[in-house]
Amino acid sequence: QVQLVESGGGLVQAGGSLRLSCVASGRTFSVYGMGWFRQAPGKEREFVAAISSSGGSTSYADAVKGRFTISRDNAKITMYLHMNSLKPEDTAVYYCARMLSLLGRSVWTNQGAYDYWGQGTQVTVSS
Repeated sequence: QVQLVESGGGLVQAGGSLRLSCVASGRTFSVYGMGWFRQAPGKEREFVAAISSSGGSTSYADAVKGRFTISRDNAKITMYLHMNSLKPEDTAVYYCARMLSLLGRSVWTNQGAYDYWGQGTQVTVSS
């Protein structure tokens, strides 16, 4: 059983920054791509960013491109989401997820491409 635990959320003013972390259990972390999703109140969960198993390839939602950076440290079995220039519309619960194996970039934005999910961490951006 794989466990994913997010941390780093909190309350920040617009224009501020946060770094989210996702720590995974198990010894196969480096084999799988990973992703971040978010769900705002009253809205469906949406794709934020994804990263390949090696970290060499990334993908971002248009809404966060240029402001957020996804990264991973396989030695520490941890994935990160560096969020800069935060906006009130970034307020949401942020989830990390493990990608099913051997998937191409074209499906990285699809929630069905992920098999394990964390419990989420709240990010609130005040105006």
